[in-house]
Amino acid sequence: MDGFTLIADPTRRRILDLPQPLVSKHLRSLREMGAVTPRVAGKRRVYRLAADPLPEVIAWVGPFQRSWEAGLDRLERALDLDRAAELGREERPGPEAGREGAR
Repeated sequence: MDGFTLIADPTRRRILDLPQPLVSKHLRSLREMGAVTPRVAGKRRVYRLAADPLPEVIAWVGPFQRSWEAGLDRLERALDLDRAAELGREERPGPEAGREGAR
């Protein structure tokens, strides 16, 4: 990435306007929570995003994600039925459709 591409992003430009003590404060908070890991490079610390920076958030979102996926699966089945009806198919799967292996 060249310098012009780097500063083209408005979020990165706003970060450049923050005073150094404020940036350090936020980086320290992220480091203490395990969201970033620093490495010393001369007089600087270079930060890297942790592989799993927000395990509590991910754990909290998990049940919602499963619910959303189930709802989207139901929507997909309903849309498939509608498409089949539009194509003139007369035989539509009954309510037991999608329950292969349930017996």
